[in-house]
Amino acid sequence: MKPQFHKVPTSIQNSYSARYDKLPNFGTVWHYHPELELHYVIKGEGVRLIGDNISNFSSGEIILLGQNLPHTWRCEEEYFGQNPDLMVEAVVIHFLPDCLGPHLLQLPEAYLLPRLFQKAQTGMLMGGSTRDNLAPLMLSAVNATNLDRLIILLTMLKLLAETDDYKPIASVQQILSNTSEPDNIRLNKVWSYTLTHYKKEISLEDISAVANLSVTSFCRYFKLLTNKTYYDFLIQIRVSHACRLLVENKLPTEMVCFECGFNNISNFYRHFKKVTGLTPLLYKRHYLNT
Repeated sequence: MKPQFHKVPTSIQNSYSARYDKLPNFGTVWHYHPELELHYVIKGEGVRLIGDNISNFSSGEIILLGQNLPHTWRCEEEYFGQNPDLMVEAVVIHFLPDCLGPHLLQLPEAYLLPRLFQKAQTGMLMGGSTRDNLAPLMLSAVNATNLDRLIILLTMLKLLAETDDYKPIASVQQILSNTSEPDNIRLNKVWSYTLTHYKKEISLEDISAVANLSVTSFCRYFKLLTNKTYYDFLIQIRVSHACRLLVENKLPTEMVCFECGFNNISNFYRHFKKVTGLTPLLYKRHYLNT
């Protein structure tokens, strides 16, 4: 799926952007930007798409995204107007590699920063004490001023550059190419429709109509732009939601199967193991033990 370019709002008074969001949802636009992004989900849950990775997200997650790495966070359906009291909360920080001056990265003491920015090209999911230490710093960055603001950014970069407590997210950095506005609109419609209706049977006729293409043209078009079939994309979405339900441990596996849009148990087990490398039972045990 080809992402849209997003212009991050900037201010000439600030060297980087730090904002606190409290919104009905994170939106659905699949996008990228030249700024690195440090994203802290204070409250919310759903599915995120980063590069070629589709995974669940939940409250407390902190992620560093590299330059031009495509991404979007899609909340669960209850965040889309069904419950007006339910809001997502996040702190989002955007910064360019040279936001503190072009010479910083050339200093011998800053040799870890270019390495950090390279690791961030596939996304970094923070864990343990790194995540715990970053959260209050990100919150304080929102209202900080003057030198305090710069000190906070440098402190966060130090934590990020020195930690080994993270997991890479995407397998490879997605190579961007120019796409037309109609293509962006069409693929975002396909993305939104799939995440809204994945629990039901989605035929190629249904999704082709959403894209306003014939079935043959849509299959060729989707494979050309995403390097995967639509069916593979749909399976990834369903397995991602199954993972969430399994770790919540509220439903038996058989009910998880049908809740996520699979039409029979054997089909569910086969696809789940193909995507995750584990059976649903082993996946649940591994997560709960961890």
